[in-house]
Amino acid sequence: MGVAKLSITFFLQMAIILATCRVIGWLGQKYLKQPQVVCEMIAGVLLGPSLFGLVAPDIQKLVFTPENKGVLYVGAQFGVGLYMFLVGLGFRTDHFKANVHKAASVSVAGMAVPFVVAIAITPWLMTVPGLFAASASRFDATLFMGAAIAITAFPMLARIIHERGLSHTALGTLSLSAGAIDDAVAWCVLAVVLASFGSAGAGVAYTAIIGGAIFATFMIFVMPRILAPLARWAEREAALNKPLNSTIFAIVLTLFMLSAYTADAIGLHAVFGGFLLGCVMPRGVLANEVKKQLEPFTVIVMLPMFFTYSGLNTQLTLVADPYLLMVALGVLACSVFAKFGACWAAARLSGQDNRTALGIGALMNSRGLMELIIINIGLQAGVIGPALFSMLVLMAIVTTLMASPVFEAVYGKQARASGELGQVPSNA
Repeated sequence: MGVAKLSITFFLQMAIILATCRVIGWLGQKYLKQPQVVCEMIAGVLLGPSLFGLVAPDIQKLVFTPENKGVLYVGAQFGVGLYMFLVGLGFRTDHFKANVHKAASVSVAGMAVPFVVAIAITPWLMTVPGLFAASASRFDATLFMGAAIAITAFPMLARIIHERGLSHTALGTLSLSAGAIDDAVAWCVLAVVLASFGSAGAGVAYTAIIGGAIFATFMIFVMPRILAPLARWAEREAALNKPLNSTIFAIVLTLFMLSAYTADAIGLHAVFGGFLLGCVMPRGVLANEVKKQLEPFTVIVMLPMFFTYSGLNTQLTLVADPYLLMVALGVLACSVFAKFGACWAAARLSGQDNRTALGIGALMNSRGLMELIIINIGLQAGVIGPALFSMLVLMAIVTTLMASPVFEAVYGKQARASGELGQVPSNA
């Protein structure tokens, strides 16, 4: 297929992707009361072989051609990298530091139990042909499953808490802090899997792990000094009532590209670089203005490309076989037990009342986009096969759909910070 033909097909793809995400989003928000991002996860699956390719295979192949899948892949990686950069910009390091001790029990339970469950079920999963790559060791497979079960949809968790005005309540601070710790550990585990997996030898793995540690150290301790002059420049412009200088914006995007490239080059993934850069960006005018300019295009245009690319790799028909369906339901049940059950129990043991503990469990159980990112990386790296990928997509969608209804069943739709949840002391 020529370049011109690829271009034409790409524009048709994007038109269908954006229209489908908007329509499914409208229906989902109106009738199911689900956030737009959850609806877009479902829209991506519907555009893949699970529905579109099932009812109209010829048209689906005409729109989503194999030749154009590479273009969609690049856009998907760019989009999810930018999104993780935005997640990093919104990451409250002060919240994290202030509540890290209080959240420790919930976080440890939310990580330990999923890994215990992964240790228990991975030997069984590895007996099912096609779920893991033939070259995957039990160690790699167990670590990957542990990270996949333990991950929390941190952006969605933060969004639900913010929308309901619970940011300064015991529920909000515990959930946010525990979710941040859980996701940080899960990403570290995934980095170890990516570094150790493959046939290139242990030397490459150690190089990636050491390189990742050096990269993280540089980003945490050196990058803020590099960004400080940009922050002061942005504040001077704002003081003169000027919009963010386009040169500042270009420099930030250049640093994002370099961070994503470095993370990819050392054997991790571009999302690590994007997220780290977002976390260390100086808070204030610079972070607010960059987010204001970048977020609409990223969320409306780029992120749906990622959902669709994930959907094209999701074949729910693969789990139509009764045994594989049983495996999928088993993975789902274990995931809910390991996350919802463990976080609820830990919150109760730490002294929280039952409603607060149930609310924490419901929020922490949501996997969302973070799960899709992890399993896409696993599929791309060859750790897992299409069947397990589809099972984990199903798990991500179901646990994410559960979050809002279960939370509302516990607290009601009108729960707010001024209500019975209780304020967290200012020195928390």
